[in-house]
Amino acid sequence: MDTWQAIDTTRAVRKFQDRPLEPDHLDRILNAARRAGSSKNQQRWDFILCTDREHLAQLAEVGPFAAHLAGAAAAVALVVPDPAVNEAPYSIMWDLGRAAQNMTLAAWELGIGSVPATVYNHDLARQLLGYPPEHWCEFLLSFGYPLDPEALTWAKRAGGRKPLEAVVHYEKW
Repeated sequence: MDTWQAIDTTRAVRKFQDRPLEPDHLDRILNAARRAGSSKNQQRWDFILCTDREHLAQLAEVGPFAAHLAGAAAAVALVVPDPAVNEAPYSIMWDLGRAAQNMTLAAWELGIGSVPATVYNHDLARQLLGYPPEHWCEFLLSFGYPLDPEALTWAKRAGGRKPLEAVVHYEKW
């Protein structure tokens, strides 16, 4: 799969087969995150890999739209220094987005679906994941082989993306 094909065909997958990810697939996904560029090469991120079914079910309670975590083969929590406490620059969010996108594209190439979950209950997330108080977790990514194998070839939905001319401005707004 080439880069454009991965970008153009990736779909959000929320329902997964009940089987673990291959260890080399997990390594590939995590290395894709680690290889992402970061501002000044600071790499101010940590990734918490969760594969235990009971733990994934507990993590599904961190937000109203996180139920997919319970059925995932794995989840990766994206943890960064808390900008509110550490005076970390906002570029940390750009860095984290790059790492997350790398993971989802690497997974897609391997036939693995994914979707993000936003953390709403930060106290629960901290309790379940054990990261230090000066750190923050806003997102987790779920991963798994799609329950419906057709998910890997779903057609684009009409109206799924705004047209290019609606979002691109040339030289100024």
